[in-house]
Amino acid sequence: MSGPSHNHTVEAPGTFFLVGIPGLQSSYLWLAISLSAMYSIALFGNTLIITVVCVDSTLQEPMYFFLCVLAAVDIVMASSVVPKMVSIFSSGDSSISFNACFTQMYFVHAATAVETGLLLAMAFDRYVAICKPLHYRRILTPKLMLGLCVTIIIRAVISMTPLSWMLSHLPFCGSNVVFHSYCEHMAVAKLVCADPMPSSLYSLICSSIIVGSDMAFIAASYMLILRAVFSLSSKNAQLKALSTCGSHVGVMCLFYLPGIASIYIAWLWQDVVPLHTRVLLADLYLIIPPTLNPVIYGIRTKQIQERMWMLLTCFSRQGS
Repeated sequence: MSGPSHNHTVEAPGTFFLVGIPGLQSSYLWLAISLSAMYSIALFGNTLIITVVCVDSTLQEPMYFFLCVLAAVDIVMASSVVPKMVSIFSSGDSSISFNACFTQMYFVHAATAVETGLLLAMAFDRYVAICKPLHYRRILTPKLMLGLCVTIIIRAVISMTPLSWMLSHLPFCGSNVVFHSYCEHMAVAKLVCADPMPSSLYSLICSSIIVGSDMAFIAASYMLILRAVFSLSSKNAQLKALSTCGSHVGVMCLFYLPGIASIYIAWLWQDVVPLHTRVLLADLYLIIPPTLNPVIYGIRTKQIQERMWMLLTCFSRQGS
């Protein structure tokens, strides 16, 4: 599958070429098939969760509200990168306009900032439900839930807007080939003629503060949850709570670990870690969580599982 030459110079101003995953060109067809399957699962699963939560009045609890918002963010995050990746891997269409590149960059980073905030909100919800069950309704009021979501979105917009703005206003010259599968900030920053350090440093500091603080609060929440779980007298109740929390923590690890690794490897070990490994890490935390979140948070939740089955059964009957 042919792609643009790595020595390609700018012919059409405002156009970039995404290489994809350098060094893995022989696997592009399998990557396209795998991505298409994961994207289909992500779209179907998250859309199903949103539909079930919105149409079923019995699921109007804080946990399901946050889950519904998370499903919407997952659709945005996956849709920002996967269609273009599949196009690159299947047909070799790697060109992306200047505006589209920075729009993609903004939505990717904003969606990840919103996602980490929602994971924190969901950890807080589980903490209140398990550690303070008698005060659950009084603490997690609709006003507080809406306020949390608005705050999370505002935080993402305020923090990510300067990131894209600073980089987009730097001069670009020479090569317009982005050695990545999407318009990742650090990969695009390497193409500017001026010093990209202010933008890159802002990216590192901002990401570290947001992710670091969210992870610290999430860890504190689950430590308190585990302490409360082990104080339960019923072994069945302990196992059920541990199973639920364990699956949640697993999904969080799949989101945070590749994301953190890709950020710091790009800064500290880019000469040690192969480029295709760095690109794959950056891709994984954008694709795997949207695919697995509906399974972990949705299908494994008994109430949503029952409503999903009822909804799918209803649709199948109408179609027959």
